[in-house]
Amino acid sequence: MYRKPEAAKIQELRDIAHRLRIHSITSTQASKSGHPTSCASIAEVLSVLFFNTMRYKLSAPRDESSDRFVLSKGHAAPILYAAWAEAGLFPISDLQNLRKIDSDLEGHPTPRLNFIDVGTGSLGQGLSIGAGMAYVGKNYDKASYRTYVLVGDGESAEGSIWESLHFAGHYKLDNLCVIFDVNRLGQSEPTSLQHSMEVYRKRLDAFGFNAIVVDGHDIEELCRAFFEAEQTKGRPTAIIAKTFKGKFFPNIEDLENWHGKPLGDNSKEVIDYLSSLIKNKGALNLSPSSPIDLAPKVSISNITLSSDPSYKLGEQVATRLAYGTALAKIAASNDRVIALDGDTKNSTFSEKLKKVYPERYIECFIAEQNLVGVAIGAACRDRTVAFVSTFATFFTRAFDQIRMGAISQTNVNFCGSHCGVSIGEDGPSQMGLEDIALFRTIPGSTVFYPSDAVSTERAVELAANTKGVCYIRTSRPNTEVIYSSDEKFVIGKSKVVKHSANDQLLIIGSCVTLYEGLKAAKELEGLGINARVLDPFTVKPLDRDGIIANAKECGGRIVVAEDHYREGGLGEAVLSVVSDQRNIVVKHLFVPEVPRSGPPTVLIDMFGISSRHIVAAAQEIMKL
Repeated sequence: MYRKPEAAKIQELRDIAHRLRIHSITSTQASKSGHPTSCASIAEVLSVLFFNTMRYKLSAPRDESSDRFVLSKGHAAPILYAAWAEAGLFPISDLQNLRKIDSDLEGHPTPRLNFIDVGTGSLGQGLSIGAGMAYVGKNYDKASYRTYVLVGDGESAEGSIWESLHFAGHYKLDNLCVIFDVNRLGQSEPTSLQHSMEVYRKRLDAFGFNAIVVDGHDIEELCRAFFEAEQTKGRPTAIIAKTFKGKFFPNIEDLENWHGKPLGDNSKEVIDYLSSLIKNKGALNLSPSSPIDLAPKVSISNITLSSDPSYKLGEQVATRLAYGTALAKIAASNDRVIALDGDTKNSTFSEKLKKVYPERYIECFIAEQNLVGVAIGAACRDRTVAFVSTFATFFTRAFDQIRMGAISQTNVNFCGSHCGVSIGEDGPSQMGLEDIALFRTIPGSTVFYPSDAVSTERAVELAANTKGVCYIRTSRPNTEVIYSSDEKFVIGKSKVVKHSANDQLLIIGSCVTLYEGLKAAKELEGLGINARVLDPFTVKPLDRDGIIANAKECGGRIVVAEDHYREGGLGEAVLSVVSDQRNIVVKHLFVPEVPRSGPPTVLIDMFGISSRHIVAAAQEIMKL
């Protein structure tokens, strides 16, 4: 049963809210940049959350048993920092270092700070991450910790927010509470709904939420709403808080053209007014509550395949199929391996894990931005080893989530199937031809491009144990098994799959183009030209030393063929690593234009990456 807090506690929570406002003003004044009015609208929400509702450990801010908080509207970072400082995590004086080059109190939150799980600031992403955290808490940890996500009303125009709401409602994540800060004003003009609170309520109710409209500046209403959220079972809660931008800022509250601006000459007047509202001038009497129970200890290191690859040399197996087999194998060896997919599991073969461990498969449906966000949330605090699968081309619509994942120091693994023209008749909309470029640009990423079933299984095993974003590119056609089951693979080390003592050029390809390269090498042999063939295994990091050494042994001649557009793929990676070498020349074959539907072998030849074209390129390069 809800018990209204005593009047003294309510007053102290009000006082804390005003103190948080003052800190937001002084810190943004010190940095001469920031968003104090956006902070002011959520001061009471953060006061109640951090000093009445949430349970967490100051000694270990990212403890696995503590409640989670995600500030999706990351530009309000100063007030989040202020809440942690007021709670006692670090000195309040440190807030004056906001946005300084030598401070981790950055303009938007990042996990450089020990109390931040994920980077936010690219709007519309925090809710999917929070949904991933909540899914893990409810279904895997089975612990009492709760997840709170604060969403701005402006960012609620992002479609990714509604993808996340659908996901949370569908899975009845009753340990998730979303707070909408409906302060009416966007960056450049009022939001589309402004203060139409009933419209928000009806929409959230339709998405399966317990939707509660509150005065976002009323401490008692907020305390009651958060209590109701905790007691609500079978569905998540959305607290729709009617707030005002710049609340309690004289001559600024609810006015346009104050977004992202320090108060400047107005700061003294506003601080004096806020100070006059504070009744308790001394030290805080309120402190954070500790977690109720403990989440289980888990280990996500040293993950291995439960058995070695068991293919026969020469057997025809698609790398996408081997990916699914490997997923199930690493899941057998560690119960924290999970798979997420966007309704393509019977094509990516992530369904192989689902068939063995259905509880460890998360269907995210056709909503790739939320798919990626949920995985990032699920991987937070080292609770799971997440593998995200869909067609390679569909990751392009979630590029922002993936790049924010890198900023968030995530360890999520991605697998893109159906890459290149080799998928055949489905046509260009389904062909991943930009995916290597996408993932190569991600800071700290590892990009695997396995060519057969054995190397694919080993790529999955390696990815599970590699920090940062990992991407595994798999293909639709069957390819020949060329590696024995005990072959060792190392990130950044290539494999020479054909060579002789007097090779005259080096052919580099991956998966379908590796096999086209082997065909070409056989044809060239009949023409009196010996060609060495190299499988890079990882495109990032690329085996610079191995490529240069082999190229020099082959007269400094390289032909690269890839089932990808020219920009950002394997060929440009090779050109990059040999760019400082004076006597190496590279001929690059790639898909030169938007392709079309047709049989895979016809398309591979039509768009210039078949063995015929490799032979022609080799003959040209031999003339140089």
